[in-house]
Amino acid sequence: MISFFPALIFVLLAPLIGGLLSGIDRKVTAHMQGRVGPSIFQPFYDVGKLFEKENAEVNGTQRFYVISYFIFAVFTGALFFAGGDLLLVVFALTLAEVFLVLGAYAAYSPYSHVGAERELLQVMAYEPIMILSAVGIYMVTGSFAVSEILKYPMLLVVLLPGIFLGFLYALTIKLRKSPFDISTSHHAHQEIVKGVTTEFSGPNLGLIEVTHWYELVFLLGFVFLFFAANWILGIIAVIIVFLLELFIDNTNARVKWQLAVKSTWAITLVVAIVNLVVLAYVVVV
Repeated sequence: MISFFPALIFVLLAPLIGGLLSGIDRKVTAHMQGRVGPSIFQPFYDVGKLFEKENAEVNGTQRFYVISYFIFAVFTGALFFAGGDLLLVVFALTLAEVFLVLGAYAAYSPYSHVGAERELLQVMAYEPIMILSAVGIYMVTGSFAVSEILKYPMLLVVLLPGIFLGFLYALTIKLRKSPFDISTSHHAHQEIVKGVTTEFSGPNLGLIEVTHWYELVFLLGFVFLFFAANWILGIIAVIIVFLLELFIDNTNARVKWQLAVKSTWAITLVVAIVNLVVLAYVVVV
C-alpha cells in the first residue's frame, strides 16, 4: 500500500540529510589524510554558489536531461519510501542514470563522452545485483511492495547474506567511491577531468549534486531494508555501511573500468546466485 507521507518526508528532508552526509564524508576523508577539512555544511555552501552562477550550457538539451535526471531520482526515492514496488524502484533509478548519461553525451566533449561511457559500464555492472536483490527479497517475503517487506518479521540479511554482500560490493560503484570512481572521478582528473559532469556548470551542476544527495539517502534506505525487522539494528547497520564506504574510498586505489566491471559481475553474481539457489532449495524442502 502506497503511503504519501513518508514520500513527502523523503522529498523534503533527503537533500538536508544527503548534504550533511556529504559534509561528513569530506570531514572524515580530510582527517584520514591528515587535514582539518571543511565544515560539514560546506556542500550546502558549494551548491548555493553554483545556483548563483550563470547557467552556461554547451547544448540546449542539457538542462532537459539534468531536470529529467533529478525528477526520476527523486521519484525513485519517493516511491521506495512510500512503500511502492521494488522492481519499479530499480528501473526508475536506471532511467534516471540514463538521462544523466544522455546529458553528458549531448555536450560533444571527449572527456564528457568517456565519462558517459564509463557511467553506462557502471550501470551494467551494478544493475544485475540490484535486480537480484529485489528477486531475493521477493523469494523471502513473497512481495515486491516495500510496505509489505517492512512487515516481514525476520532480518532479511540472515536469509540473504550473499545478496547483501553483493549489494554492498555494488554500492561502492553506485556511490562513485574508489576503487570504482571511474565515471566522474575525484581521483582521475588528469585522465577524464570530471568525466560525466565535465561539461555541466552553474545551476545544472548544482542540481546534479542535489540529485546525488537524494540517491545517497535512497541507497542507505535500501541497506536499511535488509535490517527492517529491527529498526535500531537497521540504523546502526546504515551508519556502519556509510563509514565502511568512506574507509574503502580512502584506502583503495582506483582500478581500471575492465576490472571494475568483471570483478563486480564475478563477485556479486556468484554470491547472489548461490544465495538464491540455497534459498530456493530450502523453500522446496
